[in-house]
Amino acid sequence: MRAYALSLLCLVSCQVASEATQSKTEELSLSAPTPGPNGWGAGDEKGNGNTQSYATRIRCAIHLANPRSRVYELSYPFSATMPQSPFGDAPVSLQYHPTAGLPFTRHVDNGEIFSGGIGSQGTQFDAIGHFGYLDSPWLGPASGPLPVDQAHYYNGFTQSDVKPTPSSPLLKLGVDKSVPIVTSAVMLDVVKLRGRQMTAGELVSLDDINKALSQEGLAQRGILPGDAVFIHTGWGDKWTDPAPNPNVTDYYKEGPGLSVEAQNFFASRTIVLIALDNPFTDPLRACQLTGECGQPAGTAQGLPFNVHHNDLTRDGIHQIQNLKLDEMAADQTYSACAIVLPLRITGGAGSAVRPIAIGAPWL
Repeated sequence: MRAYALSLLCLVSCQVASEATQSKTEELSLSAPTPGPNGWGAGDEKGNGNTQSYATRIRCAIHLANPRSRVYELSYPFSATMPQSPFGDAPVSLQYHPTAGLPFTRHVDNGEIFSGGIGSQGTQFDAIGHFGYLDSPWLGPASGPLPVDQAHYYNGFTQSDVKPTPSSPLLKLGVDKSVPIVTSAVMLDVVKLRGRQMTAGELVSLDDINKALSQEGLAQRGILPGDAVFIHTGWGDKWTDPAPNPNVTDYYKEGPGLSVEAQNFFASRTIVLIALDNPFTDPLRACQLTGECGQPAGTAQGLPFNVHHNDLTRDGIHQIQNLKLDEMAADQTYSACAIVLPLRITGGAGSAVRPIAIGAPWL
């Protein structure tokens, strides 16, 4: 056992013989699994979670073993006073119990009751079954009931496969089918690239991605299969807790987001996760919700949340909304180990999540 431990220590220490340059070179040589001509195969529910492997764990170990690395909390504290999503299943409520005692013992205990959207509020992780799609747009209740039986999902699953009754959990593609994510992460700082916070409806373009990789010294490394990709837009600066009115906030009114072109690029690289410091992953302007303006540029007709659609129904890429990236950006920590563990909610469409990154500041 001791010999094995020493061998493992040697392996990791060899991986981190030098810091930035050598780490990037070694990461390039550690290839994660990629899908075949028919994707991940019939019946697959993990999507690009299938990339998580020895290769992604060793790419992580490079950062874990670096003595200069620090731990970054990438989630916001979960509270009833944080900004509440208008698209969330329900606002968060937390009822704190008085301290109680157990008769005939010296013990006292504390507890609370939670209610609300456990997968749709705060820093949240999307299961692949969170989104499906119809063949043509539903025109609203005036046109008739939602033809939910016609919905399609990732990997050819149908509504009857995924959610056969209104009260059913997700029988396929739920968050309980998601794998633990332990992988290398790249943080792309678009705020630094542009010299300002991004504005509502503004797109993170493929050109932004390539320029950020170059600016951060990651052009040779690029984006690897199984990577988690974090994008700093600066919109997270609007997150305030306690919010004066948690149900109506500037943060959730609108936001910048990823372009379809950039999403297609990440899909071609077989990433496992895309996460932004924004509320919707996709760009959104407030006028879209009132019908005063159209869909974001580059989106397909009837798919204003085109990035969601591609990630979850086509490519099997998980998403996190409301990522906290201010500290990583301040430290210029552009590459790191990411550990992402959503709750295993049976049949859940998503989960509150506490992701962390472990990496060394640039300077």
